[in-house]
Amino acid sequence: MATLAEIRAKLQASAQTQISSGDNQIYPHWNIAEGTTATVRFLPDGDTSNTFFWLERAMIKLPFAGVKGETNSKPTQVQVPCMEMWGETCPVLTEVRPWFKDKSLEEMGRKYWKKKSYLFQGFVVDSKLSEDKTPENPIRRFIIGSQIFNIVKNALMDSEIEELPTDFVRGLDFKIAKTSKGGYADYSTSNWARRERALSAEEKAAIEQYGLFNLKDFLPRKPGEVELKVIKEMFEASVDGEAFDMERWSQYYKPVGMGGSESTAKLASPKIMAKQVEDDTEVDPPFEPDSKSDKAESAGGDVSQRAADIIAMIRKRQQS
Repeated sequence: MATLAEIRAKLQASAQTQISSGDNQIYPHWNIAEGTTATVRFLPDGDTSNTFFWLERAMIKLPFAGVKGETNSKPTQVQVPCMEMWGETCPVLTEVRPWFKDKSLEEMGRKYWKKKSYLFQGFVVDSKLSEDKTPENPIRRFIIGSQIFNIVKNALMDSEIEELPTDFVRGLDFKIAKTSKGGYADYSTSNWARRERALSAEEKAAIEQYGLFNLKDFLPRKPGEVELKVIKEMFEASVDGEAFDMERWSQYYKPVGMGGSESTAKLASPKIMAKQVEDDTEVDPPFEPDSKSDKAESAGGDVSQRAADIIAMIRKRQQS
């Protein structure tokens, strides 16, 4: 008869196998060829309490010199969720925030600061990207970085928009355009379609059959007291240049490419997530009160509030 430890190990291995296989419900727009576009149609969040049709994610990368005990181990990294995603104090950012007051520590601070991306859902209307396997459910999820997100968000500030872009009848498609700039992927020429388009009969049928995702179900799992302690330990070891200790931390979080952390695995396979983090996320550094940078951050918050006001106005018009 198997021992409890053996049962746990088998269950954990099974979960990691599922994680490694990837989540092909996520459309990897970052893999489209340079100079091409992919047309998508964003849909509302299945959770009607969400004002927006997206959710913000905030993750922190912890780099390690390697994996403890492994010969010729290469540098690796672990991704952990930032507690500010839930409006709570993050132990890593609490430690790192003061570093930005010291110019000599600012670069290090940026390394450990939260990285933002945004979770959407919708249809892939037109794409030249060849995927090994597409899901049966055509409603895909999208992990969107700051460049594309700002284009999406800023368009909502246009008072001439009369309907939500996610409206089933008078909504707008969105064209993701990939170019390059300075050796990096560039999406700044992405834009909304100029004409409204009603969802096709097939798209409506898919929504009826599969329903909309509740985006919050695909956010990382919120760390508990034990996980927060582990995150703090890993952060301190990372800053000190130590190797990742599988014995101490692997039951909570794993390096990218070694099964990934559970928090990351709910959203994408480690391989996909690693690629996405490098290509298309936003480092959102802190700003001290009364500084010029602080004013910039406050302005960004105002933009989000104005976007919410515009969405509320559009919804009010729809109901009248």
